[in-house]
Amino acid sequence: MDRVEIRLDEPPRVANTGVGVHGVNGPHDIFRLTGLWQLHLYGYEGELILGGTVHRIRPGRVSLIPPGEEVHFHYRGRSEHLYAHLQLSGSGARHTVPVMQDAGADGPLLSALLRRGIAAMPGTPSKAAATAWAALWQVVELSAPERPGGGPPAIAAAMAHIEAHLAEPLTVPDIAQVAGVSHNHLTRLFRAETGTTVVAYIRRRRLERARHLLRASTLAIPAVAAAVGIPDLQAFNKACHRELGGSPRAVRTSDSPVYRRQSVQDQR
Repeated sequence: MDRVEIRLDEPPRVANTGVGVHGVNGPHDIFRLTGLWQLHLYGYEGELILGGTVHRIRPGRVSLIPPGEEVHFHYRGRSEHLYAHLQLSGSGARHTVPVMQDAGADGPLLSALLRRGIAAMPGTPSKAAATAWAALWQVVELSAPERPGGGPPAIAAAMAHIEAHLAEPLTVPDIAQVAGVSHNHLTRLFRAETGTTVVAYIRRRRLERARHLLRASTLAIPAVAAAVGIPDLQAFNKACHRELGGSPRAVRTSDSPVYRRQSVQDQR
């Protein structure tokens, strides 16, 4: 068995999590968990055999083993790993991940998440579930050909930079530099992956955030404009008319729960 499928639309239930210590009483273990996934982050060298496939264990590698599968572990002396035994809901989109993969630069993050889960488990199982959920998403993304937001890593890096800097001036050359590609290549990638240009994508994301802030918050309109990187009120007004179908004030009063609550209070 080389790869497994998981679904992560809902948080897992963590049955147990901790630091596994093996290889003390012998160089071999056979392990099976009924109904529970096994997530391991290794700190030793050895071998894992699953369904006849041999997987090399090395420090910094992470494995994900489905319920009910018999696993053979071979150790080279005292061996430690971080683990979480999980029950997944089985709902949502399928994600295919390798049974064993190198966590690489994400290793410290995975270690921190699992250790937080270990600390939280005795008194706050919900926190342990949250950290395990985050760790599982990290494992999925290690080998994902498409990152959140879609497309190759350059697109993911560009989108992440845009989301983090919507309130600031954004230029395509600067975004391309962050993504590690040329201006022209980023433009081609965006067109292929999203069907639009980088500039159009930035404009859309700014106005989507503006609509959220206008409808869901009491933030003043000038502050909303500044928060989405369009501090010129005349330009912001034009952008709202063009992208959202009305002025900022009209967007705010259209189906806004905040505005409805204020109206009810004003009528009392």
